[in-house]
Amino acid sequence: MNVAIGSCNIAKVKAVETALINAGYTSTLLQVDAPSNVSNMPFSDEETMQGAINRAEFCLGNPDIDMAFGLEGGVMETSFGLFLCNWGAVARRERETILAGGARIKLPEEIAVRLRTGEELGPLMDEYSMRKNVRSNEGAIGIFTNGAIDRADMFIHIMKMLIGQLR
Repeated sequence: MNVAIGSCNIAKVKAVETALINAGYTSTLLQVDAPSNVSNMPFSDEETMQGAINRAEFCLGNPDIDMAFGLEGGVMETSFGLFLCNWGAVARRERETILAGGARIKLPEEIAVRLRTGEELGPLMDEYSMRKNVRSNEGAIGIFTNGAIDRADMFIHIMKMLIGQLR
């Protein structure tokens, strides 16, 4: 079986590889720079879900791919504040695309205010943490949990739920 991930992001690729290995899959994983076709900073569950679906389904454009995963991070406005959200999708030929969502954490208001004005979380987190490429490493979740959970961990959780639904 040929499997793809609709991203070249290090944290996302690590999550898919780890989850597949832990589930007993031995396929080689193809990394595809798939477009999400949503905004750079998805601002709802719906938009974030659609980004994950688009990434997964784009990979099936390669006739050699049998199954593809799409992972997307975004934010969701609630009456309690702005929360990180993460969604995943797995697409297979002639089957319904499967979805799963991950844990959430409220963003500090100083970050939320800037996101609401149109800034993107990745560059904002680099500035906030004084680190480089946070989105491909620990992610915002890693910064705000002091490393207790990182971006790959968040996506591994989603991958486990996706793979579990395949069985």
